[in-house]
Amino acid sequence: MPLDLRGMERGPRVFAISSGKGGVGKTTLAVNLAFAFAAAGKKVLIFDGDLGLANVDVLLGLTPRYHIGDVLVGRCRLEDILLEGPSGLLILPASSGFTSLTQLSESQKLRLLEEFEGLALGLDWVFFDTPAGISENVLYFNLASQERVLICTPEPTALTDVYALIKVLYRRHGVKRFHLVVNWTRRQGQGLEIYRQLLRVIERFLGSISLNFLGDIPFDQRVSEAVKTQQPLLSLFPEASASKAIRRIAGELSEVNIRPFEGGLQFFGRKMMGVCA
Repeated sequence: MPLDLRGMERGPRVFAISSGKGGVGKTTLAVNLAFAFAAAGKKVLIFDGDLGLANVDVLLGLTPRYHIGDVLVGRCRLEDILLEGPSGLLILPASSGFTSLTQLSESQKLRLLEEFEGLALGLDWVFFDTPAGISENVLYFNLASQERVLICTPEPTALTDVYALIKVLYRRHGVKRFHLVVNWTRRQGQGLEIYRQLLRVIERFLGSISLNFLGDIPFDQRVSEAVKTQQPLLSLFPEASASKAIRRIAGELSEVNIRPFEGGLQFFGRKMMGVCA
């Protein structure tokens, strides 16, 4: 589906990009999805939610002066750490090597909330690139989002771990809507097979959960080349098979009907207070 941005409602659309397992291409997907919308003329922010192991700025070849840790200790404001990437893409960089940020305290969550609510005004899209796994920080960013995009690969461990994340969000917080991307597929139709496999397990053990298949991304050596050059894949290799797949997924995201009262910045405070309680 082509990327069609017409007719989108006012206010930011807020998506968490998450995975159960690390090393499945989550940050690469988040960066390139954000870039796709920025290149289409939208005001987009990507929030590096992996607060102890920053990756977004590295993938884009940026060198932040300050990071989230500086905001949380009161050294600066969130707006002071903003970086501008390609096509005007805005980045909130995380820290690297600060284990104290891998599990935010209640006061830190509230401070981050207060800072972010004002910053998000005027944005069209917000993407949270969350850590992998099922930590409290992962749940925090997922509950702050309107929609949740999960990424896995055909590996059994990746599938098991993404199911675990769905189970925790559903059983602990009542989250019932998810979107799935299958990365590094090796043949046509493999992504749909993985989606159906996961859906069968969900229906058997969890029940009424909505899992929407956004598409799959074929294995493409040019992804690794783009990472090495610290440029978005869509910019460096726009005609690569993985680039075309990501643009199709971006098109699918632009068609997602976000229901009212399911999160997002208009109810950001209520959601985040629920996490902190």
